[in-house]
Amino acid sequence: MSQHPIFVIQQGSSAAPDTIYIQVTANGPYKVYGKPPLQQVFIEKNAAGQSGRYAAGKTFTSKPTMYLCRCGHSKNAPFCDGSHAKVEVDLAERASFEPLLNGSMEIDGPKQILTDNEHYCGFSRFCDNGKRVWNEVQLAGKEHEQLTEFMVHNCVAGRLLLWDKDSMQPIETPLDAEIWAVEDPGMGCSGPLMVRGGIRVESGDGTSYEIRNRQALCRCGMSSNKPFCDGSHASVKYQDGIE
Repeated sequence: MSQHPIFVIQQGSSAAPDTIYIQVTANGPYKVYGKPPLQQVFIEKNAAGQSGRYAAGKTFTSKPTMYLCRCGHSKNAPFCDGSHAKVEVDLAERASFEPLLNGSMEIDGPKQILTDNEHYCGFSRFCDNGKRVWNEVQLAGKEHEQLTEFMVHNCVAGRLLLWDKDSMQPIETPLDAEIWAVEDPGMGCSGPLMVRGGIRVESGDGTSYEIRNRQALCRCGMSSNKPFCDGSHASVKYQDGIE
């Protein structure tokens, strides 16, 4: 693991500027500092009917301090409207502060190694392309390597990481610091907040989670791994109400 002067950074990721970070408030919204870009994106299907790309939707005006809903009841999503104080929803954080790799399984291929921590699944389903990422990584050939890389790098929650087998270095593309409110028409629901580009997430008790290039924060209020998404939005058919 590489180290920020204060915080733990996942290998292959780079930390966003210190002024950009997210604070999980106790029993309340996400408090976002530093004015990162905020936009809506849609998971669009490809010709094979699988998740093919993120298509841009509505762009929101970012402010130096923003409050984003995490209870799933705001009528002004992705922003908080105070609904968390009026409804019964358990917003207690239960995610581990351990690095994601500590709970990951490893699958070796001819040229690449895949690591996977299923507890952080955001259910974006890019991993189902081809023969599915867990099989593709084990197949020889440039086509399979490129498809594996595509699936890993589009994983909404960053549960998947890809490594070069020769150098043992992560295969990771740097991302700009931004937040995406994900919509999933294929599942008929709204998805998590995709937090990109090494934005630090700070727990309500002041402890920071591992800084990662890609992560997904729950906004339906139903994840058992809060503040991170566990795919519950798909089962409860969460609707954020954004046009």
